Amino acid sequence: MPEKRKLHLNAFLMSVGHHEASWRLPESDPYAGWSVRHYQDLARVAERGKLDSLFLADSPVQQGDPGRRPTGKLEPTVLLTALAGVTSRIGLIATASTSYNEPYNLARRFSSLDHVSDGRAGWNIVTTAGADAARNFGLDDVPLHRERYDRADEFLDVATKLWDSWADDAVVADKDAGVHADAGKVRAINHRGRFFRVDGPLNVPRSPQGWPLLVQAGSSEDGKDFAARWAEAVFTAQQTLAEGQAFYRDLKQRAAALGRDPDGVKILPGIVPVIGDTPAEARELDAELERLISPGYAVAQLAERFHLTPADLPLDEPLPDNLPTEDEIEGAKSRFTLIVDLARRENLTVRQLIGRLGGGRGHRTFAGTPAQVADTIEEWADNGAADGFNIMPAVLPSGLVAFVDKVVPILQERGRFRTDYAGATLREHYGLPRPANSLEPVAR
Repeated sequence: MPEKRKLHLNAFLMSVGHHEASWRLPESDPYAGWSVRHYQDLARVAERGKLDSLFLADSPVQQGDPGRRPTGKLEPTVLLTALAGVTSRIGLIATASTSYNEPYNLARRFSSLDHVSDGRAGWNIVTTAGADAARNFGLDDVPLHRERYDRADEFLDVATKLWDSWADDAVVADKDAGVHADAGKVRAINHRGRFFRVDGPLNVPRSPQGWPLLVQAGSSEDGKDFAARWAEAVFTAQQTLAEGQAFYRDLKQRAAALGRDPDGVKILPGIVPVIGDTPAEARELDAELERLISPGYAVAQLAERFHLTPADLPLDEPLPDNLPTEDEIEGAKSRFTLIVDLARRENLTVRQLIGRLGGGRGHRTFAGTPAQVADTIEEWADNGAADGFNIMPAVLPSGLVAFVDKVVPILQERGRFRTDYAGATLREHYGLPRPANSLEPVAR
């Protein structure tokens, strides 16, 4: 019998948990979102479970109503530097926007993180939707969806050239000869494009991984095209196995059409596991969290996504027929469609829909025993829907502890997950090669 394919597992860490109401539980610390010690403790737990990586989301804007739930968050690359100091093997992935950064600064930041962590850095690349973010950067409205992805494409072209602007062997450190680096192997990139003019070189030598692991999370048509060109891991959201299979097949085919090895693009759907020692215990925790949702706040969030007013969404009625189409949405197009499809497919009322979304904002929520969680993870992996999973605990730290201590051992016993790290870098964890340097040395 052939050996079963090993899974990749990433811990998506968010404050005190992904559930909208997790902060209201007696166990939760409402100040944890800006506590370095909280995240250090979570990082240690994730590394104890031998997970491939941990991930911090981010947005350059205040998200949500701070009067209703914790919304403050620390800048993720700064926080990951602190986590690098208390871990030694787990990968460290941060979100950063191509719409509201410049390639030089961001390339330097992630190269520095890769050096600080000895090769464990990853970048989740986002284009950032929402006019509220745009107004923080002197713009009246969000750039058009297609334009954001055009900018992102050029941004990655510049960033990868900057990471390659030092040859791997540029630094010779010859004290006797008084030569620190071979100047011919440190070269300008002289980029001139539609969005950027960047001379280079980067002022950081090429990092342990060459480039950080490139991660992407958009599932619109533009997002999938971008992922097929650049992404090495994809965080995605699907509700059903059939949807997961369709996304998996589509993205792998797009990557192959561009001449890439489809296995070089690892697809990790999000799952929000609510874990109990018995099915009844898991359902009880899930129901308790749903009871703690503030309906007024949740409806306001949903109305904003749909470009409606809260009055348009009566709690005990289904979604109205007069929703915009995906083409009329400029941000988070795929998530809009996922939510509408979920509501229509299961004939949910608005109240039921906000209950389903409270756990993971459209990611699949699964309440069950450790064995049941392991079963559903294997089902998706064995049926062409996932290379692994983006684990999104509903409550932190207890949900991550339960996953690491109760689900991971089952996957290990079944031969589906590592019992120890085999490599040292994030790329090695994901079974991905170190990128070759694309720039030629300067002629001497």
